[in-house]
Amino acid sequence: MWEKIEYLFTHHAVLSQEAMWGIFGVVVLALLFFDLFLFNRKNEVPNFTHTLVLCILYIAAACVFGVFVIYEEGAAKGMDFFTGFLVEKSLSLDNIFIMSLVFASIGVPRQYQHRVLFWGILGAIVMRALLIYVGETLIANFHWVLYVFSAVLVYTGAKMLVVKNEENADFKDSKIFNVIAKIFRVTKRVHGPQFVVKKNKKYYITPLLFALLVIETMDVIFALDSIPAIFLITQDVFIVYTSNIFAILGLRALYFLLEAVVHKFKYLKPALAIILIFIGLKIFVPKLFGFELEAWHSLSVTFGLLFAGIAFSMYKSRENRQAE
Repeated sequence: MWEKIEYLFTHHAVLSQEAMWGIFGVVVLALLFFDLFLFNRKNEVPNFTHTLVLCILYIAAACVFGVFVIYEEGAAKGMDFFTGFLVEKSLSLDNIFIMSLVFASIGVPRQYQHRVLFWGILGAIVMRALLIYVGETLIANFHWVLYVFSAVLVYTGAKMLVVKNEENADFKDSKIFNVIAKIFRVTKRVHGPQFVVKKNKKYYITPLLFALLVIETMDVIFALDSIPAIFLITQDVFIVYTSNIFAILGLRALYFLLEAVVHKFKYLKPALAIILIFIGLKIFVPKLFGFELEAWHSLSVTFGLLFAGIAFSMYKSRENRQAE
């Protein structure tokens, strides 16, 4: 038994990097096709069972791909993949909260929200590729950029610890809303699943496309935190991109599963803040303490803190219900 486990964790390198990119592309396209044409063929509100099955499918796909990375690239690269996946997945909980506020502010019916989110995820896949390419280019030419990424993460983590979310924030007062409203003509009512309509020989964007533009803009802002984090975990672009994409692929199903309860995970945010600070400071450990943090250290700290944040949130939520 131990020999089989040891064999799995050995670096085999059976496939070329190009072949691994090809397999990743096929898996992503298959998941998107499965999601769009089998699970969401109609404009309706996904039910709990539907979204739970989809969430499990996406997480299982990521885990299988992570094992594939371990088999091909070795345990260290596989652990980097899982660490990046966990960090990005936990950061996406903030996206879910923001998406809920955007849909509520603009007035997008729940039956059309999955359509907006599907195209939002496609846009995020492209935008992440561009941002990761820029990040890789900067690091390759200016290694000191990693220290800038480190400072960004430490600042973000510290800010998350001291600044509280405004749960009742109205996004209609935000700069993003105002800028988009000035650039485009926007209809006041929803026209079914349409993103663009023609009225009086002029084209207008509907609230669905308006929400999509806001969500895409917010995703770019969130990516400015998550991409430095994964580059400080590993500079392997394959691991950086695949872990990011697997994390956001299931975001739509996760949104419908957690939108009503995401605010209850109050202690997940400080746990995530500590993770970002840890990842940000990790680059200084060899210089200060004379030893390198292994991939399993990052994975263990990330998983342990996330588990503690979720468990303590559930405990406090149950305690509050019993006190009522």
